[in-house]
Amino acid sequence: MNLKKIVAFIAVAGIIVAGIVAFVIYNKAFVPNTKFTQNEVYVYIPTNASYEEVKDTLSHYLVDLDKFDFMATNRKYNQNIKAGRFLLKKGMSNFDVVRALRLNVPVKVAFNNQESIGNLAGRLASQTEPDSLDFVKAFTDPTFLSENEFTEETVLALFIPDTYEFYWNTSADKIADKMAKSYRRFWNNERRMKAAEKNLSLIQVATLASIVHKETVKVEERPRVAGVYLNRLATGMPLQADPTIIYALKKRSGDYNQVIKRVLYEDLKIDSPYNTYVNAGLPPAPITMPDISAIDAVLNAEKHDYYYFCASPSKPGYHAFAANYAQHQINAREYSQWVNKLGINR
Repeated sequence: MNLKKIVAFIAVAGIIVAGIVAFVIYNKAFVPNTKFTQNEVYVYIPTNASYEEVKDTLSHYLVDLDKFDFMATNRKYNQNIKAGRFLLKKGMSNFDVVRALRLNVPVKVAFNNQESIGNLAGRLASQTEPDSLDFVKAFTDPTFLSENEFTEETVLALFIPDTYEFYWNTSADKIADKMAKSYRRFWNNERRMKAAEKNLSLIQVATLASIVHKETVKVEERPRVAGVYLNRLATGMPLQADPTIIYALKKRSGDYNQVIKRVLYEDLKIDSPYNTYVNAGLPPAPITMPDISAIDAVLNAEKHDYYYFCASPSKPGYHAFAANYAQHQINAREYSQWVNKLGINR
């Protein structure tokens, strides 16, 4: 065999080998390697997770972990693991998966009107990496409370029920700081001026709003309910708000999840600063986290001559309002008869 044939043979062999290598690499890098049937799935990688832990997580979503390992090692992902929430799409190649594992996708975190920091902590822990204890510690940290001018009792006013965006692996302390920043943005100059015009502090507005929120789910009725309580405050009348009694009962028991549909006469005697039947003025702190409509209802309360209201049997969900006690007694009697007819004892 002459030299030219040898060179040609080697060249052809080289091309074949290169082709085989290229095929193997292509097969490991760019061929689809997912096994889930959904169009998209989210993968959660905990803080300080090892590469082996990542592979164990991915084993539920990928067909061939060895091929993924080849690409992850080649692109040095195994040396630079990121914690967070990552989006995988059906039909992704290993190259796509590694790239996706470097793009932390935020979560939309939502919470409604929680009645305790413990309940809020549980709600947030179900949507992010920190656990409930982490959140309780962050929200009751003395330095955090002092810097934001709250106490452990009034801190419920800090949290405006809404939808927020965080990275899943954001620490509880950073989430607390973001909540404080959102609170300050919410309380803009216009809202602060309206609170000052009513001679109410921001916490007092939130406290009254929490009562209004509990009194009615009808957003359009809240300014009228707020007006009733402001009229009472202005004349020194006790608020006599049933939701504060319910909160006092829950606070005493420590069970904020219990359902109390009816306030009994003996409940009105409960020894609690939240008992607005025996204590004048506002309770010391919010009884829940009032939503924005309740806060704005207080700031934009309806001006009227009503001092009383009770649930309306003829218009479920709404209330009957009265300017004098005689009319209120008539309304209250109708409501009591309706409740008795329904058999609601508690």
